[in-house]
Amino acid sequence: MKNAARTAVALALLVGATHALPSALAAQQNFDNVQIRAHQVAGSVYYLEGQGGNIGLSVGEDGVVMIDDQFAPLTDRILAAIRELNDGEIRFLINTHVHGDHTGGNENLGRMGILILARDEVRVRLAASERPDEALPVLTFSDEITIHLNGEEVRTIPVPPAHTDGDSYIYFATSDVLHMGDVFRTNGFPYMDLANGGSLQGTIDALAIGIGMAGPNTRIVPGHGGVSTREDVMEFRDMILDVVARMRPLVAQGRTYEQIAAANLTAAYADRGWGDPERFLRGVYQELGGGM
Repeated sequence: MKNAARTAVALALLVGATHALPSALAAQQNFDNVQIRAHQVAGSVYYLEGQGGNIGLSVGEDGVVMIDDQFAPLTDRILAAIRELNDGEIRFLINTHVHGDHTGGNENLGRMGILILARDEVRVRLAASERPDEALPVLTFSDEITIHLNGEEVRTIPVPPAHTDGDSYIYFATSDVLHMGDVFRTNGFPYMDLANGGSLQGTIDALAIGIGMAGPNTRIVPGHGGVSTREDVMEFRDMILDVVARMRPLVAQGRTYEQIAAANLTAAYADRGWGDPERFLRGVYQELGGGM
């Protein structure tokens, strides 16, 4: 059991470190054929699909509010896609969390003089990864703040440590669109990045906040994947609760991670197209005290 715990910790540290360093991620990928595609979500809100996390946009007479920026090699293409929608100034860039597939373009945009906002924890972790000053948030927050632009209330909402310890939701109140960052995704199982302060209970609590904020017509932009509904987030949250309920007694019985993995606790969700559940299961196992 000690070996299983060490493996889980090592995996969390390795994956967390890789996600936090955009240069390491970018060096491993070929961006030559990446296309940036714009999708209207509702009202003045769009999202850009490319390679990395979904980029949220509020566009209008006052310019652009941008959420996340994918990888540095894509910045020029991202800016070109934004100009197709709006040729105004990018007034603010908001980071939903620290990972490099959401913050890799920070340095490029920061050097352009664009104001970067994020939670205090995001700045601390970016600075610790030796990112240059231009890549760091200039404005940080620990409580909810609101930006008033384009006839839109853009609310930045800190949530409990979930995917990381610096997660924020961004809610476009007028258009009724909620960007949930990587707390919610539609193309994979949840990932609690324990090395960057994520947690199982925080993920459950943060998803509950999103569910409570959303109404029947709210359009939800996940960190990765397609536009979703409140019901989709509820199903995602309920899947986590189901797996936790199934795993908890096995951990209490002293089962190793390998034994629990063999029990195939995610079999009921195999048709979702979410890929390999190992990272999720290892995170749950560790959070429930497996191997301790």
